[in-house]
Amino acid sequence: MSRQIFISLPVADLPKSMAFYKALGFDHNADFTDETASCVVISEVIHVMLLTHPKFTSFTPKAICDTKTSTEVLLSLNCASREEVDGLVAKALSAGGSTQGKPEDNGFMYQHDFSDPDGHQWGLFHMSGMPPQ
Repeated sequence: MSRQIFISLPVADLPKSMAFYKALGFDHNADFTDETASCVVISEVIHVMLLTHPKFTSFTPKAICDTKTSTEVLLSLNCASREEVDGLVAKALSAGGSTQGKPEDNGFMYQHDFSDPDGHQWGLFHMSGMPPQ
């Protein structure tokens, strides 16, 4: 059985977050999108549910993490090449995201990161000999 993953992220401004991920080149699944949520399609098996704060808190009694002072999760995404890593980071920065550092080249692995407008951290990497799925 092939599994899919749906990652739910709380967002302060749903239209702004949708525009950010669209600027990275990702599509939205209209079947799972309304005024409280949007489904971002990263790949056939990876989806990110952008949820307004009220929608997000309807799924959990816990408080939403303040990503300015705390990290709730680190999201890592395999890329097909170093160029794809750099390209996605550049798109993220152009669309209002930020980065915490410089790219790292460890020989067998190249990595860089960005944060979306809500502070969710994405680590992008290309590993030699590891094709993206």
